[in-house]
Amino acid sequence: MIREKEAATFDGYVALLVLAILEIAAIAATINAITTPSLAIVGFVLLTLLVTFLWVGFFMVAPNEGKILQLFGNYVGTEHKTGLRWANPLYKKTGISLRVRNFESGKLKVNDARGNPIEIAAVIVWKVVDSAEAFFEVDDYESFVTIQSEAALRNLASKIPYENHKPNELSLRADPVQIADMIKREVQERLEKAGVLVIEARISHLAYSPEIAQSMLRKQQAGAVLAARRLIVQGAVEMVSDALSTLTDKHNFELDDERKASMVSNLLVVICSEQQAQPVVNTGSLY
Repeated sequence: MIREKEAATFDGYVALLVLAILEIAAIAATINAITTPSLAIVGFVLLTLLVTFLWVGFFMVAPNEGKILQLFGNYVGTEHKTGLRWANPLYKKTGISLRVRNFESGKLKVNDARGNPIEIAAVIVWKVVDSAEAFFEVDDYESFVTIQSEAALRNLASKIPYENHKPNELSLRADPVQIADMIKREVQERLEKAGVLVIEARISHLAYSPEIAQSMLRKQQAGAVLAARRLIVQGAVEMVSDALSTLTDKHNFELDDERKASMVSNLLVVICSEQQAQPVVNTGSLY
C-alpha cells in the first residue's frame, strides 16, 4: 500500500533568483566569447536551453491542495507547502484537492430489518487526508466514495427497523444521533483504503416506500389511538381509585362490593367515553 510522504522541493522565489543569475551569466558568456562567433552561439544556445528546461520545474500549490510528484511513474512525494515551488523539471506534477466536500446519496429503496420497504438517503461530509492512497490505491476516489457510501447506507438500513416496537429498541426514525454515528463508522471502514476521512454522515431522507405508505400511515394512526386510549384508561383507573379511597377514608362511606363495582363501572364510562355522559337519576331508593 502506498502511503503519503513529503516531497523534496525548493522555495520557488529562491529558484527564480538563481535562474535569473544563470540567464545573466549566459548573456555575459556570449559577450565574452564574441571573438569566436561559433563558440559564442553554441554556448548561448546551451545555456538558454538549460535555463528554459529549469523553468519547467516551477509550479504553484494553492491552500488545501496537494501536488503529487512522480518521476517516470514512481511516486516521489506530495507537496503541501503553498505558494511558488520548484522541483526537478522531470517530475510529473498532479494536483489533488484536500478541501472538505459533501454529497447527498440518491434515494435508496431497501427493506428494513422487519422486511418493510423504505426509502433512505444520507449526506456524507468527507475530505482526502492521504493523497497517495486516494490517487494510487483506487481508480477514481470520488466515484469510490459515492458508491461505497451508498453501499454502507444500504447495508445499515437493512439491519435496523424503521420504527421501534419494543422498549429501548434502536430504530431509524427514533434515534437519528445514534444512526448518524453508525453510518459514519460504516462508511469510514469502507473508505479507509482510499485515504479518505469521513467527517459527518446524517440521514437526509427517510420514508416508507409509496406502495406501503398509506398502510403504514393507518398503522401509525391506530398505534397513536391505542396509546392514547391506554393513557386515558390508566388515568381513569387512578381517578376511580382515588375517589373510592376518599369516600372511604375521609367521609366514612361504607360500600359493599356490588356498589363499588357499580360505581367503578359508572365512573369509567363517564371518564373514558368520547361523548358527553347523560346522567340518569336512580329513584328506586325513595320508595
